[in-house]
Amino acid sequence: MANTSVGYTCPNCGGPLSFSPGAAKVTCPYCDTEFETAKIEEIFARQEKMAAEAQAAKEAKWHTEGAGGEWSEEEAAAMKAFTCSSCGAEIVSDGNTMATECCYCGNPVMLPSRFNGMLKPDFVIPFKKTKEDAVAQLKEFYKGRWLLPKAFTAGNRVESIQPMYVPFWLFDSEVTASAEFKAESDTVYETQDERVTETNVYRCDRRGKMRFQRIPVDGSNKMDDTYMESIEPYDYGDLKPFSSAYMAGCLADKYDVDAEAAAPRADERVRKSAVGVLEDTVEGYMRRELVNDVINKGEGSVSYAMAPVWILTTRYEDKPYTFMMNGQTGKMVGSLPWDKNKANLYWAGSTAVLTAVFYFLVRMFV
Repeated sequence: MANTSVGYTCPNCGGPLSFSPGAAKVTCPYCDTEFETAKIEEIFARQEKMAAEAQAAKEAKWHTEGAGGEWSEEEAAAMKAFTCSSCGAEIVSDGNTMATECCYCGNPVMLPSRFNGMLKPDFVIPFKKTKEDAVAQLKEFYKGRWLLPKAFTAGNRVESIQPMYVPFWLFDSEVTASAEFKAESDTVYETQDERVTETNVYRCDRRGKMRFQRIPVDGSNKMDDTYMESIEPYDYGDLKPFSSAYMAGCLADKYDVDAEAAAPRADERVRKSAVGVLEDTVEGYMRRELVNDVINKGEGSVSYAMAPVWILTTRYEDKPYTFMMNGQTGKMVGSLPWDKNKANLYWAGSTAVLTAVFYFLVRMFV
């Protein structure tokens, strides 16, 4: 009866293994490592199990139906909606706050429209930083940046910075995380003729349960995710049940990414955090790398919240530059133009100095 070949991957070098079931041992033809057949079959069975778990985890869904609520007729009647004629952003505010320009592109024309199609948030993080704080922080942000064009700083309307609530989906879940790591340690010794490095390779399996709360995912396509993640974290201990009173004097972005569409980003943030926790337990080795992982979500819930941001978009040479400050902590990020003439003078000056130094050194040794 012909032997049946089964394809496996060498745990040491990753090369394909081929052997006949029933044999006592198998040797990798690529790295010459010898394995017990039973051990290889055990590893393969484990891989099959993780693959099945990975598929189940992929099919698991967040329960997004309960996120957000309905506005009462009185609340909806007191809200206004504005649409930017340039970039299409939709901004809402209370009845006493007028949107005079777009927060995202700086366009001054905001067209009023009927307020509808937006869930009422479950929670809000109130502003802690005042407009005075935001203006001072923005001015400080400019300091020491001498490549900034003078026309930009002179025409930048720092006093026009606006308070805005940004929509966030907050994901809560308990997960069971499994991960396989490959770890290596080297032993170096010398013989009479050569220096030998012996590498020991280890398979490290890790598994654990973790609970994640308030995983934030931005609910706005217009809001740059890089900016929002840069001004994180927020202290979610300050979360308050939403009341339209918090909207007084503020704008709010109307979400255009619903909870279901935001779920993949939440999954990835959970995965990175969970794998990072497991990886930190792989200690005592010179190197380590992730081979595969499976993150199984338990019962997960989603809530809808508004986070405070001070925002200013100003235009320079017909290009928008945006500044954002965390309205709770004061952390600020922003994009800035640079003056090409100043940059050329800087490099010309640097070249002249280096040339003079080089000339001086040459003269010393002549």
